[in-house]
Amino acid sequence: MYDIIFIGGGLNYAGAVVAAKKGLKVALIEKDLFHLGGTCLHEGCIPSKYLLHLADINCELKNEAFRIKNDKIKLEIAQKHIDEVLRKSTKSIKIQCSSTGVELIEGEGYLIDKKQVQIDKDIYEAKYIVIGTGSHPFIPDGIEYNKESIVTSDEILKLKNFPKNIAIYGSGAIGLEFASFFAANRVDVTLIYRHEHISNKIHPQIIQKIEENLKKLGVKLMPNTTILEARDFEKSARVTTNEGVFDFEKLLVATGRVPNIDVIKTDLIKTSKGVVTDDFFETSLKNHFAIGDCNAKLMLAHAARAQVLNVVENITGNKKILNLMNIPKFIYTLPLQYAAVGLTKTYLDKNSIHYKESLFPLKALAISHLLDTTEGVVILYADENDFIIGAELFMPNAQELIGIISTALNAELDKNSFLETVFAHPTFSESIDRVVRRL
Repeated sequence: MYDIIFIGGGLNYAGAVVAAKKGLKVALIEKDLFHLGGTCLHEGCIPSKYLLHLADINCELKNEAFRIKNDKIKLEIAQKHIDEVLRKSTKSIKIQCSSTGVELIEGEGYLIDKKQVQIDKDIYEAKYIVIGTGSHPFIPDGIEYNKESIVTSDEILKLKNFPKNIAIYGSGAIGLEFASFFAANRVDVTLIYRHEHISNKIHPQIIQKIEENLKKLGVKLMPNTTILEARDFEKSARVTTNEGVFDFEKLLVATGRVPNIDVIKTDLIKTSKGVVTDDFFETSLKNHFAIGDCNAKLMLAHAARAQVLNVVENITGNKKILNLMNIPKFIYTLPLQYAAVGLTKTYLDKNSIHYKESLFPLKALAISHLLDTTEGVVILYADENDFIIGAELFMPNAQELIGIISTALNAELDKNSFLETVFAHPTFSESIDRVVRRL
């Protein structure tokens, strides 16, 4: 019998490695060992952020100081580089597992009973079981997904050539990031979404700026639009909406993701949208846990990693609650990025929580005028005693700078404590000092 069996080789592997280092007997079950690292590594944030990085450089080449002007990036070359990085990264994960004593088992594992996992005809037992099986793209009714003209992010990340035009259905992180990517590469992009604005969770001022930037990139916005039907028509996507019928070379369906819960073959574990868990990520069956996308709490790779490490700590006696509100979220739009952590305006208002709001526009920094980022803004939230409770950033490298606020939240810093920090000049991090001083 094992101490812990981890089902799913995505960010679950981080927990397996830590548990093995603590001296536990550990097995990690993954249906395809070439896919260790999961969706984020192979079909998600790693390849997408590399492509967005290239697109960002392409945007910079519009500056009149460059002799070389922007053009479509060479996708085939980019894909070769991505494949090489993924190959090395997967190999590195295998080495981490083997060097720490994690037993890697290839196969589709199913939880059939308390402490029992079945792979084909073999049954494995463990004191604890951690499910981390991820998620898959959601395809709305009426859309005939064919992986050619109608695709998800799985296929779009493997494109060897750009389409002449593309429609993107959905304005979450995937939809907004790929709208930015294709528009920056001179592809005709139409972003279709069902509501008046691209999000009802982001600060209204930032929403307005994101929408304006998308338009400047050349993205056509289609708000208040629902796709009723989409099917292949002569190797293109024919899309029927409440606003009419349109033809696009490709339709990217970016309408969210669905937890993978087929692994559960017992009624002892409750499921709803995902695997139901408590604050410690324990399921309705004692000593059985579910982390990451499959519990539907927060579908982010770094959230999955934090959750599985929290579970291992809890199993080994250091029981504590992981505050999911303090896990940063970000969207890699172009040319500026959005990031948030902690309590934000929409959450605070919805829950009638009293708060202080401080806003600092990047145009107040000279560096923003040189780097054409004057539309950026930093918004900070504090409670009545000036303790920082959240922030929203719209600026270059927001996904990096949000870590400063994450640290402040976990350290429970107030305004005066925060202001003891000196930020380098000239940098965008200075804006965080300025916004704190405006509280």
